[in-house]
Amino acid sequence: MDLILRGGRVIDPASGLDDTRDVGFADGRVAAVAPRITDKAIVERDVASAIVTPGMIDLHTHVYWGGTSIGVDAEPIARRSGTTTFIDAGTAGPANFPGFRRHVIEPSPVRILAYLNVSFAGIFAFSRTVMVGEAADLRPLDLGECARVARENRDLIVGIKVRVGRGAGGSSGVAPLEMALEVAEEVGLPVMAHIDHPPPSRKDVLERLRPGDVLTHCYRAFPNSLLRADGDVREEAQIARERGVIFDIGHGAGSFGFHACRGLLAAGFPPDVISSDVHVLNIDGPAFDLLTTLSKFLVLGVDTNALIAAVTVAPARAIGRPTLGTLAVGTEGDATIVDVEEGRFAFYDTQGERLDADRRFRLRGMVVGGKWWPSATR
Repeated sequence: MDLILRGGRVIDPASGLDDTRDVGFADGRVAAVAPRITDKAIVERDVASAIVTPGMIDLHTHVYWGGTSIGVDAEPIARRSGTTTFIDAGTAGPANFPGFRRHVIEPSPVRILAYLNVSFAGIFAFSRTVMVGEAADLRPLDLGECARVARENRDLIVGIKVRVGRGAGGSSGVAPLEMALEVAEEVGLPVMAHIDHPPPSRKDVLERLRPGDVLTHCYRAFPNSLLRADGDVREEAQIARERGVIFDIGHGAGSFGFHACRGLLAAGFPPDVISSDVHVLNIDGPAFDLLTTLSKFLVLGVDTNALIAAVTVAPARAIGRPTLGTLAVGTEGDATIVDVEEGRFAFYDTQGERLDADRRFRLRGMVVGGKWWPSATR
């Protein structure tokens, strides 16, 4: 074998496993998971005090670095967060996806997959000084071009992304979503829908989403929050979940609030997927990366196994990639190794609320394609 991780607490929700195991890797894939692997490996790591999970998947990121103003570099984020698969959430559209593919995705040492933005140029004007929503003008939404590029890049494209709301869509309302759904139906892919300030309303959006489609920013603060003022969950959210809509955190720079988070958790409405929505405006806070986002839920009392599921098997299912998000023998050789570090820490939501904490996840290391990657200093 090439690598064996010895003696960790292996949590693999896809396999129903939470126990002490060795995990072996060979030829870039998971080769063995057992109480004791008797074979020797070229590299062996003692991870007895750590949690070993399938390689963590960040379902909502913006990593078209150098080609768009919103994009950040995936590799350094991976090394500090244990993210082995980044799903880019519509940074590129049909016009610039070929450049994203050739200049960022193909050379990347970590896996990058993508939702294709329904708007031709993707998210083209996103910074602290310039902010123009790509769906505010419907003229760049060329559905034929979007379908063509999605078909030609099905090895990398996992869905169609659309951003609706007053910020991203101006006065276009729900029209960009309806156009994205038309493309998605044509090419047989799911939609990920961003929602910010109305119009449209959360009800307008949720009523249109299909089973397997994703609503991101599901724990956003008022307005368009899924939490009612009386602490109950909005009826349209419950109906959408029953229909099979997937609810994703998408922390971001303005889309995650502790008040909504506490309320929705207390009301029995946990997220299906936890993601960072890391981009140029939040890479230095408050989101930082996936592991920081995950730590906030740890501090708020969410069960560890549920947290691991929300960054492994759940996003893998959302993008239709069953060989990701699991440590089953024969699957992709990715793993994330973390500790729960005790101390004094502070976390913030996107509204400026502070959460004081006595613990957080700390990255010990990661396995990418069967090779050991040490963690970067955080």
